[in-house]
Amino acid sequence: MQRHRFFAAASNVEEGRITLDADESHHLTRVLRLSEGDDVFVLNGEGREWECEIIKAGKNSVELTIRRELLNPVESPLDLTLAQALIKGDKFDLVVQKSVEVGVTRIVPLITEHCEIRRAEEKIEHRLQRWRRIAMESVKQCGRRKLPEITEPLRFDKFCEVAGEHNLFFNEKGGRTLREISAQLNKLDRQVDRLALCVAPEGGWSEAEIEMAEANKFLFVHLGPRILRTETAAIAAVAISQHLFGDIP
Repeated sequence: MQRHRFFAAASNVEEGRITLDADESHHLTRVLRLSEGDDVFVLNGEGREWECEIIKAGKNSVELTIRRELLNPVESPLDLTLAQALIKGDKFDLVVQKSVEVGVTRIVPLITEHCEIRRAEEKIEHRLQRWRRIAMESVKQCGRRKLPEITEPLRFDKFCEVAGEHNLFFNEKGGRTLREISAQLNKLDRQVDRLALCVAPEGGWSEAEIEMAEANKFLFVHLGPRILRTETAAIAAVAISQHLFGDIP
């Protein structure tokens, strides 16, 4: 049986009942043609999900009663950041969709020297809204409960300033394999539970960016002998990282 999943803000969940907003209500009633008595699932994007019954179905507002909360774990223990250089819109859309499905925690759009795209601020805001909608639909589709964060675009030098401890810098010109990096990090006294992946644009990293990554002690990584498109590299990097450090067997 298909599981229909919807979002509701935490403020719309109270005393055993949930109210859907106009967009979600329209999708439920007009697109899926669901009505009173049907079962649906609702998540708040912060890690909680409930099985519900529709008790009132209006075009702009749907009211639900909570039957039970789902408690089985579905989120990876790995806090995984994908710092992806800006690429053409439909390609970045694909990166957002698939990396969310595989379990990324946040996506940081990077502004790099070889980015092909230079957008006005309002265009960037439009793209951010689009990426966040794509992330939301991916969460619904794949069964996750936490909505990944998609940050404002950052220049690579600014990302280096705020980066955490373990940062993997994917560089087609050289580096170690992810398996070798995993063996190195697994020798640490504590488990690696936070990781950032930096993926270049179609034009690659500039020499200045490579030097910056070296100066900040980023770990240089490559993805094998074949030349991958940047969107392929990003998705592969997220999947392999989840296998080595997260919850993909």
